[in-house]
Amino acid sequence: MLSPPPPPVLPDELLEEVFFRLPPDEPEHLARASLVSKVWLGLLSDPRFRARYRDFHGAPPMLGFLCSWRPYSVHEVEDNIPHFFPTTKFRARIPDDDWGDWGYTAWDCRHGRVLLGDQSYHPVPLVVWDPMSGRRRELDQPSEVGSSYGAAVLCAVAGCDHRACHAGPFQVAYIGVDTIEEDGECFASACVSLPMSADWSKPCSESRLDKWGARCSALRVGGYTPSWDEMAPVFVEGALYVNLVYYQEDDHIAILKYDLVSNCLSLIDAPLAGPFNLNAALLMAMGDNSLGFAHVDKVTLHLWSRQGDPEGIGSWTQRTVIDLNNHLPIQNPNKRLRLIGSLEGSDIIFVTMGLDIYELNLKTLRWKKLQKSEKLCGLIPYMSFYNPQGMQNDWDKDNLLVGAVSLHQIAESS
Repeated sequence: MLSPPPPPVLPDELLEEVFFRLPPDEPEHLARASLVSKVWLGLLSDPRFRARYRDFHGAPPMLGFLCSWRPYSVHEVEDNIPHFFPTTKFRARIPDDDWGDWGYTAWDCRHGRVLLGDQSYHPVPLVVWDPMSGRRRELDQPSEVGSSYGAAVLCAVAGCDHRACHAGPFQVAYIGVDTIEEDGECFASACVSLPMSADWSKPCSESRLDKWGARCSALRVGGYTPSWDEMAPVFVEGALYVNLVYYQEDDHIAILKYDLVSNCLSLIDAPLAGPFNLNAALLMAMGDNSLGFAHVDKVTLHLWSRQGDPEGIGSWTQRTVIDLNNHLPIQNPNKRLRLIGSLEGSDIIFVTMGLDIYELNLKTLRWKKLQKSEKLCGLIPYMSFYNPQGMQNDWDKDNLLVGAVSLHQIAESS
């Protein structure tokens, strides 16, 4: 009896078109496909295919998230290493070397890198960590940090599309806010690390902050320093934005803007006047490259956006008011929603309700449960294409086999 003829071999061009449609947020599909044959492995590991695959899908997918904890919270960590919560089969590579006596937590995550600081905000070295390869670099904090401060990590390559730059040059922007005891005036300063260096630039001139962003007059806060809201900064059009919380008779929020191009600080009024509840307001980098502001009142969500005019003067526009009562994923008698994070470059926010953490798409109003809720302040998504190749540079030259090993580990675990 004659055996059936072997199936026809598809041209590489058709195979690529099929592989392009494998979802990037489940990297085990590519891993499994690479184990079918040497031909498929060679095609999937080809840098040209990886680049076209990223172009086909656009923005990097979310592979997991990290949490930021409130200083001096009751949350107890079992060890002093950062905790990564995967939302796919991807498993972050956490270095197992000595982390010292400090408990590190995530401060920021962007362009495939995670910025770690001490969970109690002590002046310990910052850590820039690459979850894809497990490599990390340390840099000392600036000497003058203020009583309330935060930082952000960014790719340092001009014109980069940030789809596969996690192992390249980076920089860390550092912002501090403090009050002069003599007159109670609030001051802010900022500086940026040099790419791949432990050195810091000179701080921009200390800026007296008034409500309109002018740098010549001071904003008096009654002797109280505004507090960082403990959320990760938002990056929009070359500028970082953070919420500052003023605890006065009428608690309110103001937005501190740090323009990395001009090295200038300014203060922007939020569209929402106080008082407010904890985790009721959230800054967003929206899908149309505008700065977004979300606020929830019980089960009603208010959404604003801000874009500048040709003169660089921006204004808030209310985009929508959404009654979520008929769209909730569970019937929660408490119905208290907490906004804990957002996905940059999209219209997705992260919400806690009851005992669970959810992802909410503001366009479709679709909810996706991520996991049980933790006693966290903010959720920081990790976005990256799974890219075991392309690690052959000075930062990872001693780990050229990491990609091949991790590829098979993912396939085995799935």
